[in-house]
Amino acid sequence: MEPESPPPATDPSLSESSPLVPPASVQASPAAAVMEDEPSEGRHSGRLKSVRQTIGKKVYQTIDFDAAVHLDREALAREIGKMVADISVEDGYRLTAAEQKEVADALVDDMVGLGPLEDLLEDETVTDIMVNGPSQVYVERNGKLVLTPITFRDEAHATAIAQRIAYNIGRRVDEASPMVDARLMDGSRVNIILPPLAIDGCSISIRKFAKRKITLDDMIRQDNISEKLGRLLQVAAACRLNIIVSGGTGSGKTTLLNALSRLIDPQERIVTIEDAAEIQLQQPHVVRLETRPPNVEGRGEITMRSLLKNSLRMRPDRIIVGEVRGEETLDMLQAMNTGHDGSMSTIHANTPRDALTRIENMVMSSSMQLPSKAIRAQISSAVDLIVQIERMRDGKRRVTNVSELIGMEGDIITLQELFRFQYEGEARDGQLMGRFVSSEVRPRFIEQAGYYGLEDAVLWAMT
Repeated sequence: MEPESPPPATDPSLSESSPLVPPASVQASPAAAVMEDEPSEGRHSGRLKSVRQTIGKKVYQTIDFDAAVHLDREALAREIGKMVADISVEDGYRLTAAEQKEVADALVDDMVGLGPLEDLLEDETVTDIMVNGPSQVYVERNGKLVLTPITFRDEAHATAIAQRIAYNIGRRVDEASPMVDARLMDGSRVNIILPPLAIDGCSISIRKFAKRKITLDDMIRQDNISEKLGRLLQVAAACRLNIIVSGGTGSGKTTLLNALSRLIDPQERIVTIEDAAEIQLQQPHVVRLETRPPNVEGRGEITMRSLLKNSLRMRPDRIIVGEVRGEETLDMLQAMNTGHDGSMSTIHANTPRDALTRIENMVMSSSMQLPSKAIRAQISSAVDLIVQIERMRDGKRRVTNVSELIGMEGDIITLQELFRFQYEGEARDGQLMGRFVSSEVRPRFIEQAGYYGLEDAVLWAMT
């Protein structure tokens, strides 16, 4: 990696300070085309932005990209830092050590990280990042969407970042395959869609992986649920009820599912099945499975249904499906009915009754042509509880309804409401006011709770 001959005369100091300077005969890597020109806005502004633009161009023209790819991020940051410092002295820029580090970090982010998105990923107040083309980046903070000043240099820059995300988990996204579900190294879920499908430019949607594990106790403190409702959900998870968490996009279904899963006995064997791994289980005995899309030839796809069928041969005590959205729903119901009590999943629906309708429709989409009454009977015997969660207009997520399936009346599945959120007005700060109201009925699962010694807890929660 040491240079064989001095670098260009315009940068005499670099030959002594960095092993990343290529021989004079080596031209800059084509990868530089992705990173040169004007840098993204958001991290820098004013004088520092202008300086970073100039220094960045010189670094990209000088660096040996073939050598850089063999360095880990920390070593690369050190070498880029040296180059930035040398160029700053050579060209007469008066940068503090902190400013030099900021410029170097931004260049490293563009080279091996996610460029202008790195700061947003480190910001714990941001829960979602939405890139709508190179010049528009939104984030969600406290349940509200906010436009940021961050931009990419151009469409090629945004596309290069999107392709880096997909490449890091062994997937590809390009004109031939313009859509992909991926995840970042920290577990954050990513959806990417490129032009021509995305008309206004590359679209990147990132659902950030929560570094802090949310528990039901946390949700009680945040007023997502009440203390008694939280106790009821704790009992439901602990006494092996089959639970469906229902809600819209971004309503907090996976967060609630993670909180419920913390009540699972650590001695149980759990298999999780997801399109992009998001479930964060703390138990020691967990097998995580993830689907695989088809390759460019259209082969090699591993579907949710295939993984669910395979999981039944893995001796699970519980099966947790990140989200049911197709014909795998039938296999999920059959698993719940054949000894895998305590299984959980999420579904997109606006109400518990809508969730039942969606489940029925998805079962009907499978290859097995079952009559509606048979499907409903299977749903009724498989699912114990539907927990409805919603992101309300004040940005806060709340459990709005908990309903129990208690059987069939003719061809109709009977639901019994246990809890609901009762809206009572709006405070001056825009926060919605309300309370979680118990129906005060005796749940059907109270006998099962008694088997686990939790009958008194259920009675307390429902009063």
